[in-house]
Amino acid sequence: MNVTFPKPKIALAATGGLALAALLIPASPTAADTALQAEAKSIAAPDCAKEKCVALTFDDGPGQYTDTVLDALADHDAKATFYVLGSKVGNFPDTVERMADDGHEIGNHTWKHDDLATLSGSAIKDDLERTDKAIEDITGEKPTTMRPPYGSLNDTAREAIDKPIVLWDVDTLDWQSRDTGAVTDVTLEQTDRGSVVLFHDIHESTVDAVPGILDGLAEDGYTFVTVSELTGNDLEPGVAITDAR
Repeated sequence: MNVTFPKPKIALAATGGLALAALLIPASPTAADTALQAEAKSIAAPDCAKEKCVALTFDDGPGQYTDTVLDALADHDAKATFYVLGSKVGNFPDTVERMADDGHEIGNHTWKHDDLATLSGSAIKDDLERTDKAIEDITGEKPTTMRPPYGSLNDTAREAIDKPIVLWDVDTLDWQSRDTGAVTDVTLEQTDRGSVVLFHDIHESTVDAVPGILDGLAEDGYTFVTVSELTGNDLEPGVAITDAR
């Protein structure tokens, strides 16, 4: 289905019958425009009820290797989710903007990786709001999901977090092994339909593993989607999930 969006309106300024300039004035988005855009996005999203979907997720960036991950994902026409730290977003604005432009999901991973189970409810809210704003300032949109550092939660954190909480069911332990082969093996051996796989794009060894992982999972019939595509946005604030099975 082809969706056509309205073209910009053109205004001509004239003096003595002669056009002096042509100015492009973008039309204000209407409800119909918004509906068409939403429909186009929905059409493009894979149907994970029918396809063998997996969500690859990358924590603790953006960093110096993140663009290399984005290159590999683009080469495979794959989508992923990046749980970014608010304190790093301003250091790599072009990378964050590219994440959004390439169709990846950007999630909230707190400002500087504090253990939320050690913070008060108000401190958690302030932290997440500060991180949301840093991301929104670049992409124009706030994250719709979050991931707590270390996967650490308590009742106070669950009550304070106003977004769905996304954990994982495949832990590559890439931060521990720093071994490209080990990261690849764990991913290919443990990933199942509906899995959420945890990586860290701040480690070069992990980034080096990504092309082989994409090749291997693609050969096994997997479709690479964002967390929200995997879950169908059927998530509740403060509730944690590990996968879509």
